[in-house]
Amino acid sequence: MLNSNHPLPFDTVLVANRGEIAVRVIRTLRAMGLRSVAVYSDADARAAHVRAADIAVRLGPAAARDSYLNIDRIIDAARRTGAGAVHPGYGFLSENAAFAAALHAAGIVFLGPPAAAIEIMGDKITAKTTVAASGVPVVPGIAEPGLTDEQLVAAAADIGFPVLVKPSAGGGGKGMRRVDEPAALPAALVSARREAAAAFGDDTLFLERFVTRPRHIEVQILADTHGTVLHLGERECSLQRRHQKVIEEAPSPLLDPATRARIGAAACATARSVDYVGAGTVEFIVSADRPDEFFFMEMNTRLQVEHPVTEMITGFDLVECQVRIAAGQRIRLAQDDIRLHGHAVEARVYAEDPARDFLPTGGTVLDLVEPGGPEVRVDSGLAVGTVVGSDYDPMLAKVVAHGPDRDSALATLDRALAETVLLGVRSNIDFLRFLLADPDVAAGRLDTALLDRRAGDFHAPPVPDDIFAAAAVYRWLRRWPTGPADPWDRPNGWRLGAQAPIRIRLAGGERVVHVDLTGTPEAAEVRIEDGAPTQAVAALGRDDAAAGLPTGTVVHTVTLTLDGIRRDYRVAESADAIWVAGASGPALLRELAEESVRAGDAAAHDAEIRSPMPGTVLTVTAETGKPVAAGDPILVVEAMKMEHSLTAPLAGTVEILVAAGAPVRLDEVLARVHPEPAPEAGEPADTAAEPAAS
Repeated sequence: MLNSNHPLPFDTVLVANRGEIAVRVIRTLRAMGLRSVAVYSDADARAAHVRAADIAVRLGPAAARDSYLNIDRIIDAARRTGAGAVHPGYGFLSENAAFAAALHAAGIVFLGPPAAAIEIMGDKITAKTTVAASGVPVVPGIAEPGLTDEQLVAAAADIGFPVLVKPSAGGGGKGMRRVDEPAALPAALVSARREAAAAFGDDTLFLERFVTRPRHIEVQILADTHGTVLHLGERECSLQRRHQKVIEEAPSPLLDPATRARIGAAACATARSVDYVGAGTVEFIVSADRPDEFFFMEMNTRLQVEHPVTEMITGFDLVECQVRIAAGQRIRLAQDDIRLHGHAVEARVYAEDPARDFLPTGGTVLDLVEPGGPEVRVDSGLAVGTVVGSDYDPMLAKVVAHGPDRDSALATLDRALAETVLLGVRSNIDFLRFLLADPDVAAGRLDTALLDRRAGDFHAPPVPDDIFAAAAVYRWLRRWPTGPADPWDRPNGWRLGAQAPIRIRLAGGERVVHVDLTGTPEAAEVRIEDGAPTQAVAALGRDDAAAGLPTGTVVHTVTLTLDGIRRDYRVAESADAIWVAGASGPALLRELAEESVRAGDAAAHDAEIRSPMPGTVLTVTAETGKPVAAGDPILVVEAMKMEHSLTAPLAGTVEILVAAGAPVRLDEVLARVHPEPAPEAGEPADTAAEPAAS
């Protein structure tokens, strides 16, 4: 697309970001023969992007304001390493006009648009006014600086309900409200202003007509310094949860060729309206009921998370295009030269637990297998030993699939997700596969509310019997001597007469299961609860515990042949957690001591109050030794700037195991509630009331 023989004015590029995007940018820099510089916070000292780069520079503590958002430290790092250019990635400072201006003042090339374009498009009111003047269609509404609540209420009648209240600054759904009737608008404006002020430091609002059954469609553009602006087709981003994209694809299954050409031309006009240079994305809202009608929503003045789907259907490396455009090279193609080949779909893998209302999770990556194949691409910031904490965005990786058509691309993506093994961190992979199997998704009948409508129907799949069997066999094999040993040392339940089974008790998901094992690994018998015995042959594979894993962590493969069917499992054990991955995906289990659970197994197990995510104990509201009722607040954990109150699962006496201010791990036991003992047979329950005050 650009003149690859033209020399570049810099040989070193600093990547002012982290995670999967930094790794992805560094990959292209290396292919171009450029030296890469990574920057990192203390939380990312061993991160994948640090190891991928040629040079790495520490910025500061984990807090983003002291590291990835510190402009002075990033510019100092660029100067000290001889970086002639900076790639901002996305998020952090990627759409910060002050950052672009500071780099320009320091004589360092910014691999992004001019500061003026960032500033105009960063204010949604100014952006709408600017693009409307260039003939780009905008959603009917009112968008002027300094509008009061009274002016917005008065304008709403002409716009027509439902309306959408939106903040001028920021995005991500913060401060956004849908209002269906006039009486609800004043209160919505008050809460929207409060949320926008807290999130962005700016409470300016505007109104738009709410588009029914909206679809989110964006267009990738490229613009050089010589006046050429091209679009590379569109992406469908309608599968969102709370305004955050989850699955994206290209091209959109909604648009016909004529509409594709029109929306592409509108995106190019948007870029020209602000003298844009580089790669950017123009976002539109389209009604599923009227697919030929589209409206400008905003422009992202950076590379998008979902850019790989465009790369897979066009063959262009957008990071390389950014580098060459910033170096002054000319785009050598015309719009008619752009061809779209096949279909591509991307799924974002997040550290979150869909079964717990998508709470962010965390932990240490104990084992990792990423899918491969000619039609699969993985952009990942993960490696064995990576610590996933609560300091940054929970997105871990992107799995992207390509095919000659949409159906084949979706099938390839589902297979790739099924092949992904991530042990040590709970993720949304099961939910992604659930979503891909939805009939509306398969048929391309999408809208931005579809995912939220379906989220409540998702339930974590139960842990299957073969996973319990593999975990029990793993624990059994770990106790088995590897060389010649006294028969009395073998954990095979040997005794005079019939062989006694070794019983292993495991908890996983909502199941608590007994697995009985007899015999030897070469000729074993496995019985789950009261089921029929299964003949088994088992073998323990290698121990791959990588440097940097928590002390005592072991990583193995287990080969288990059950009734003649061979299966391979990956097992990682750390602390009291046993992670097992088989054909059904990964599961987290724990071995329970038999005496630790008496009558009422579930109640005793539920008495443990565990942290739903890594974070910090904010407050402790209960006291050890004091009685609590079911539902009483026990403590509050803070993570990802969210507070989560944890309550007693049953009545009893509480035992607090942590103090306020303590950092906690995912699933760490924070407190226990010891249930009140049931009255002995024939003994009346104590129902005496306290004497009334006189």
